[in-house]
Amino acid sequence: MALSTSSVITLNINGEKRTLPVDHRTTLLDALREQLDLTGTKKGCDHGQCGACTVLLDGSRAVSCLQLAVAAEGREITTIEGVADGDRLHPVQQAFLDFDGYQCGYCTPGQICSAIAVIEEHAAGWPSAVTADIRPEAGAPALTAEEIRERMSGNLCRCGAYVSIVQAVAQAAETEARRTAGAAEGELTA
Repeated sequence: MALSTSSVITLNINGEKRTLPVDHRTTLLDALREQLDLTGTKKGCDHGQCGACTVLLDGSRAVSCLQLAVAAEGREITTIEGVADGDRLHPVQQAFLDFDGYQCGYCTPGQICSAIAVIEEHAAGWPSAVTADIRPEAGAPALTAEEIRERMSGNLCRCGAYVSIVQAVAQAAETEARRTAGAAEGELTA
C-alpha cells in the first residue's frame, strides 16, 4: 500500500481559515503565492538566505521558503496582506513610506514583516548578537542603529536601501513605544 504524498490542510492566514490540498513537499511560500494568490510574499533565493519571503508565524518571523505548508497548519500566519488594519497602515508600513525604506520594493514585504517582529522582540527584552549587556536585569538595550542592523541582517535589499530601512524601523519602534506607553497610561487613569 502506497503512502499518500498529499493532504488537505487548513491554514489560518491573516485571521482567515483557508483550506487547500497540498503536496507534502509544498513550501508555505509556494502555497501562499501559487494556491492562495497572496503574492505579496516574495520568492527571492528559495534557500532561506535573503528574507524576501519572511512572514510571521505565531508572531515570530519565519522564512516561508523553508517552512512546509503542512507544518504551518494550526499556526497563526500573517503575511504582508494582513499587516494593515483595513485602510490604516501598520506603523512599520507608514515608516517605510515616510523614510523611503524601499527602492524597487521587491524585498519590502519581507523587510516589513521582519521589522514588526524585531520591534516586538526588542520590546520583550530579547538581546541580539551586538547587545553589550545580556543580563536579564539589564533590561532591553537601546534600539540603536547597530541593534537594528543586526536584528534585520537576515533581510537583504539588493538596491541598498539599508540607511532608510534602519531609520524606518527606528521610527516605527518609537511610534509603537509611544502607543504602548499611552495605552498603559490610559489603563492607569481608567
